[in-house]
Amino acid sequence: MTRSFFNLYSHDFARVAVAVPVCRVADPQFNAQETLRLAREAAQKCALLVVFPELGISAYTCDDLFHQRALLDACEAAIGDIVAASTNIPAVLVIGAPLKIEHKLFNCALVISNGKLCGVVPKSYLPNYGEFYEARQFSAAENASSTEVTLCGQQAPFSASLLFDVPGAPLFRFHIEICEDVWVPVPPSSFAALAGATVLVNLSASNIVIGKSGYRHQLVGQQSARCLSAYLYSSAGRGESTTDLAWDGQALIYENGELLAESERFLDTSHIIFGDVDLERLSRERMRQTTFGQSTRRHADEVRKFQVVSVPASLPDAEHLPLMRAINRFPYVPSTPATRDERCAEVYNIQVQGLLQRLGAANISKVVIGVSGGLDSTQALLVCAKAMDRLKLPRSHILGYTMPGFATSSRTLQQAKDLMQAVGCSMQEIDIRPSCMQMLKDLNHPFATGEEQYDVTFENVQAGERTSHLFRLANFHHAIVIGTGDLSELALGWCTYGVGDHMSHYSVNASVPKTLITHLVRWVAESGQVGDAGSRVLEQILAT
Repeated sequence: MTRSFFNLYSHDFARVAVAVPVCRVADPQFNAQETLRLAREAAQKCALLVVFPELGISAYTCDDLFHQRALLDACEAAIGDIVAASTNIPAVLVIGAPLKIEHKLFNCALVISNGKLCGVVPKSYLPNYGEFYEARQFSAAENASSTEVTLCGQQAPFSASLLFDVPGAPLFRFHIEICEDVWVPVPPSSFAALAGATVLVNLSASNIVIGKSGYRHQLVGQQSARCLSAYLYSSAGRGESTTDLAWDGQALIYENGELLAESERFLDTSHIIFGDVDLERLSRERMRQTTFGQSTRRHADEVRKFQVVSVPASLPDAEHLPLMRAINRFPYVPSTPATRDERCAEVYNIQVQGLLQRLGAANISKVVIGVSGGLDSTQALLVCAKAMDRLKLPRSHILGYTMPGFATSSRTLQQAKDLMQAVGCSMQEIDIRPSCMQMLKDLNHPFATGEEQYDVTFENVQAGERTSHLFRLANFHHAIVIGTGDLSELALGWCTYGVGDHMSHYSVNASVPKTLITHLVRWVAESGQVGDAGSRVLEQILAT
């Protein structure tokens, strides 16, 4: 590895940026300078790719001025300035401009890097409904007969089916579509993803009307999720003509359905957002989701149309380049209270539904559970209580047992008793120390003769004794044993194997991580589902 370990590019992340410059209608020179200013800002923060809005060099609202030679010539000159300046900007730029090619006018995206025009992508779908009249000025990509274009003294591929690779970043391959292309039933980016594109780029102008911002989120988020990709979306902002339309300058970066970054809307100044895309995550998800590969085979004819273009760009090799990406302190736990409550309610109901099905399938109406006064058994008991309520059965059908051992504290023992009383289940205490001592004597274990040897045998004798009691109690009462171990314990192997607490007839916490258990118990306490006394007990258990 040539880069520092503490560089995000060493771990198959890539920093991308979406820029929304203030523009002037039909003033390519001004727009090019503002584009370059934001490109330099993005490069200073080590972004590999910077995306700008649709027709950003001319502005989107030029209308019939698009057919004026003066404007088109000025756009070509501005593109030439950007290509020349890009030799000193260590980032790949994707800009939008109108281009006259083979006596037709195309709405294009241009890929520029290190002084080179790498490729030109024409817009595939031209909206000509509602407030849009693009078919009046432009031709669609399918009307092009040329596969190359000569511009600024350089020759570059010209097609809507281009994929762009960056040397040194094997998982970074991007595809470009323009505005309306993602609003159609089958966006071109869907096939591009099947062809290997992990980053999908959309140069958009996208005027604003009521409700459109939320729909953009849905559209971009779902496309990134379906394609198992990152999706970068731009839109035009301040400076576009408001004679007929309004503009909010919204920029979005999604990864596999998750929002990484979003710009503030209706800003008076140019702005830029960044996102650190986890390319390895996207690659692994495609490998895991085997139907992605099936889709590639199903649409092989479309996939074969794509041409791969190499982009001369070097990855930022700064010694220290930490992630700008936010990492949740608690995995699986939403950070916002409203979303967290919604998640807790859903998890709780999934657990209850699973237990209901198991009880019904086995034609059993009673459950046995060991209650320690800890978080895991607390959550399992709460699930059992809700299940009995749903079955219209008394909570006394929950046979709760607390089984103190050699190290059980008086505090947790009392909390276990208080919890069972608050829930209203059957409650009984079984002291397992005599039976454990008998087994330790049978084993000739030093503890049986008074030595303080607290080894794995000592631990597992107690865990196994508790489990043995629970299973025999379940046999005796025609019930099933409810497991209390959580997902984190199972995943990390933090279980007392030796017929220990990972054994049960049905484990309601098996798919719930430890961090979420805490929030589930707190949610039940705060929502008052077990009454004031029960909530107080739950708060005490959480404090412990």
